Amino acid sequence: MVLTRRLFAAAALTVILVTAAFAETTRVTFVLVNDIYLMGDQVTPDGRRRGGFARLAAVVKAERAKARTTGGHVILAHGGDTLSPSLMSGIDKGAHIIALTNMVAPDIFAPGNHEFDFGKAIFLQRMAEAKFPLYAANLRGPDGAPLPNFKDCAIVTHDGVRIGLTGATYDDTPRASSPQDLRFAPTVATIKEQADTLRREGADFVVAVVHADRRQGYDIMATRTVDLLLSGHNHNLFIEYDGRGAVVESSYDALYVTVVDITIDVKVVDGRRATTWWPQFRVIDTADVVPDPEVAAAVAVYEREMSRDTDSPLGTTAVALDSRTATVRAREAAIGNIIADAMRAAGRADVGIMNGGGIRGGKLYAAGTAISRRDVLAELPFGNRVVTVDVTGRALRAAIENGLSLLPNAAGRFPQVSGLAVEAELSRPPGSRITSIKVGDAPLMDERIYRVATNDFLARGGDGYATFADAPNVLAEADAPPVAGGVMDYIKSIGTLRTGVEGRIVLK
Repeated sequence: MVLTRRLFAAAALTVILVTAAFAETTRVTFVLVNDIYLMGDQVTPDGRRRGGFARLAAVVKAERAKARTTGGHVILAHGGDTLSPSLMSGIDKGAHIIALTNMVAPDIFAPGNHEFDFGKAIFLQRMAEAKFPLYAANLRGPDGAPLPNFKDCAIVTHDGVRIGLTGATYDDTPRASSPQDLRFAPTVATIKEQADTLRREGADFVVAVVHADRRQGYDIMATRTVDLLLSGHNHNLFIEYDGRGAVVESSYDALYVTVVDITIDVKVVDGRRATTWWPQFRVIDTADVVPDPEVAAAVAVYEREMSRDTDSPLGTTAVALDSRTATVRAREAAIGNIIADAMRAAGRADVGIMNGGGIRGGKLYAAGTAISRRDVLAELPFGNRVVTVDVTGRALRAAIENGLSLLPNAAGRFPQVSGLAVEAELSRPPGSRITSIKVGDAPLMDERIYRVATNDFLARGGDGYATFADAPNVLAEADAPPVAGGVMDYIKSIGTLRTGVEGRIVLK
């Protein structure tokens, strides 16, 4: 009996030791950046400098150095949106962004909608230049096959703990950008499918990096298949943890960098692996970060190149242009037509509307003048973005009535338009001056929905454009391209500007 008890005790001890031998623990630091467009830092409203690639690089290097000292691990995730929009990207179509991102070296990158702004060919070219892992499980070529260099998912092992990684791009990209014939599957369903696959393949902890709106983020977490969701697209500094899963987004332009420290414990219970974990969140304000000198030097080189290119001609005007206040705020102007045309093209809209008060160069350009990026920035100094809204014909008419309401006095709200032909009688009271209005060649219909490309100031109801304020945006304001960049691209694509005063607004 004594021997039997001793054998039983020895056997029990063996089971305990075997179980303990399969217990594994790792500490992983997840660093997230998303929606970083500007290569250099910027002055924020509090007067301090934040963001940019050099400060981001300093954060990442510090986290990696600390992990080497403590025996932990770092996974740098990039939630997408970086090739565009910016002034330099308008020049080199995001080549400098890839070079700088290579220096930071993400461990997982999920493209955003702005990666496709220059079309399919440029997207594929830039992704081929990337020296970091690309993930987009919901992105396929026109033949349904995965794109070169892209993964759907993978498992990385740290200290015996298996971490599953997957990623997805913004599934509404065909509406928001220019991916041409590339295919986009629904983000939420795709991530659930990939997470399930990773679990079956033995992942102890699943991380998804996505470019998705907040609603999609919540829908992904509701599937309970993902432990940590690292997101981009909304431009929010956002952290949420409900005890079972965490969602994080790191603002934009690396103004803040979010860090999630997680200790993951895995034990074998009855032959099955059981995972426990707990996150610690750190928000790094990059105003307190000393820029990395190597990356800062690379940024400085690109900034010098951009400065030189600012004065190079985009195109030539074959007609005289007048951006003086008395012109752009009181009547149709050739330069206003060009800007509105560029906005309509950028927004792929039915109508383009630019307020005359947003055109600030105050200059005459003789026919034959070369137009440079510096000229465009002088005319459009406010950094406005092209926001596309869907409005009824009735609301569009009210918007144009508002634009004409202060005439004959010159006013900043005067509309420079594209896609419209308006006739108005100034002898009639404000609000009922329009006698004829067409969209394209057809009379405006009050109940029809029209897509209007305007600037973010007017889209918020500025200058009295109240009917735009409640209209649904096709793309979030923070995610919209700069007006100046769109005008530069438009002039460069045309080469010679021949658009004059065409009778788009006839005042009687």
